[in-house]
Amino acid sequence: MTIEGPAAGSSPHRLSMDESVGELVSQLTTDLGQLTRQELALAKAELQTEAKKAGKGAGMLGGAVVAGWMTALFLSLTVMWALDEAMDLIWAALIVAAVWAVVAAVLALTGRGRLQEVNPKPDQTVESLKEDAKWLKTRKS
Repeated sequence: MTIEGPAAGSSPHRLSMDESVGELVSQLTTDLGQLTRQELALAKAELQTEAKKAGKGAGMLGGAVVAGWMTALFLSLTVMWALDEAMDLIWAALIVAAVWAVVAAVLALTGRGRLQEVNPKPDQTVESLKEDAKWLKTRKS
């Protein structure tokens, strides 16, 4: 009597009921190792693809930041020159600079608050690993 069951990506392996437990455990260990390597290779390939997409998107966002900065610079100069019609150019420049200082302070405080809310520890993964460890302990007993 034999049991047939090909592992993914390997040739079929026939198990005989006469094989020893050691041989079965050895085959199981080999199959699990191969499965783990295949899963890691798949994860690596998926992450590389996603990293390339993220890199392209980040580059485009960087370009948008530069364009936005240039826009803000030229709009600031336009406002400064428009205010020059009503007051000295030095006062107009100081007003524009003060407005930008307030914008920078608000953005810095808001960004700091959001960063303090970030939890870099992967809580779900840690919990899942704890559950796996508990399961393994109950299997050993």
